[in-house]
Amino acid sequence: MTCKTYLLAIVGLMVISNRTAPCQAGTTEITKWQYGKTAAVSLTYDDGSINQFRVAVPIMDSFNFPATFFIITGEIPGSHYHGTFIGRPTKDIIEETATIPTNTDNFFERASAIGFLGYEGTLDYHTQAGERFDEGNSAESAGKAYGIIDEAYAKVRQGAFKPKIAHNHSNSNQITWPEIASLADRHYEFASHTVTHPRLAVLDDANLVYELEKSRQELLDHLGFKHTFSVECPYGTENERAVRFALQRYQLARNRMPDAFVGDIDRFRDTDPVSSKKEYVRWQRGALTETSMGTMKSWVDITVSHDNIWLVLVFHGVDGIGWKPKTGRELKEYFGYMKSREDKLWVATFQDVAKYMRERTHSDVRTYRDRNEISVVLRDDLTDASYDLPLTLKTQVPSGWRTVEIRQGDRVKRVEASQEKGANYVLYQAVPNAEVVRLDPVR
Repeated sequence: MTCKTYLLAIVGLMVISNRTAPCQAGTTEITKWQYGKTAAVSLTYDDGSINQFRVAVPIMDSFNFPATFFIITGEIPGSHYHGTFIGRPTKDIIEETATIPTNTDNFFERASAIGFLGYEGTLDYHTQAGERFDEGNSAESAGKAYGIIDEAYAKVRQGAFKPKIAHNHSNSNQITWPEIASLADRHYEFASHTVTHPRLAVLDDANLVYELEKSRQELLDHLGFKHTFSVECPYGTENERAVRFALQRYQLARNRMPDAFVGDIDRFRDTDPVSSKKEYVRWQRGALTETSMGTMKSWVDITVSHDNIWLVLVFHGVDGIGWKPKTGRELKEYFGYMKSREDKLWVATFQDVAKYMRERTHSDVRTYRDRNEISVVLRDDLTDASYDLPLTLKTQVPSGWRTVEIRQGDRVKRVEASQEKGANYVLYQAVPNAEVVRLDPVR
């Protein structure tokens, strides 16, 4: 911020005066990352398998690390919304498949229904067709997906599948909503991984909406508004339609961050994050069974060596339970390595990092000096109530100020000044669109 004279109307005080921000003290910036750190990392887990909570959570607790869990809400005991098909009677769909091949007009309906016909094994065909369809937008990929669906319905008509046996949703290897609520009361974020973890790209509109909206409603009912911020569309899909539907219902999808100021690299791409010229780079990496510790540590090294990278780590299984599991021993070593870089690394939940980036980018900070007091006005243009995260401000103060009292409304904190390149400054938290922040020296 350059040295300027501002005409400020201080809201609530009804005072209008000329305030000058001299070069030697009183300038303020919003630090790129919270607490003035160099970079950010988020620990995220998919699917909600039990050892994420029995094994990984105690390890993260030992380092005081938060994390984000993308959970399949329909699998949790006590959930109101489970897997279902929204649409015509399935017997009508089955009958039509005998005379009308699967095509662009009926594919989404059939792919949505195939797992809910009452037979064991038909859901696998939904997954296979979704994988083929999600490979790309080519006619060849679509044709392969249509063929898989035709094969499944032919087998249904031939009686090749056994009737499905109803499963009890309650079991000892599944976390419960009361346990989740207890973790949510601490520093853990829970977010949507849909109701049943389907291939969203091959669902019709009604069933796509059901998977996204009912999972969100479940989180809202059990945990509250804070945990409805984020979603991960299963299998890391980047299908345009699926992600668009998701972003219409959630503030953020781990599949894609559409903000123009962010370079977004998903976990299936080998793009070098250092090559991006964007203000921020969201760099997803999947830590799988076969991923070496050296590779995982190198992600952290690259992240802290640059000032614009947000490393989003994706874990699935832990200690033998879940897809491509890592061991508890590996997690302990890895998180310990992150802890050793904590002077530069901000470890935060998925939503908190995204909030910080968006709030900072949409904020304006002004600083005013009047005798022995510095006033700071922090405003952003975000109107959604989700954006409630304090930002870190860095204000230059006179050289004689050793301890500074910082007040914003009823919040009062004393901060020791630090030196950087011959300048005296303080780091502190402030809430956008709240009261004026006032800084005074402590005598």
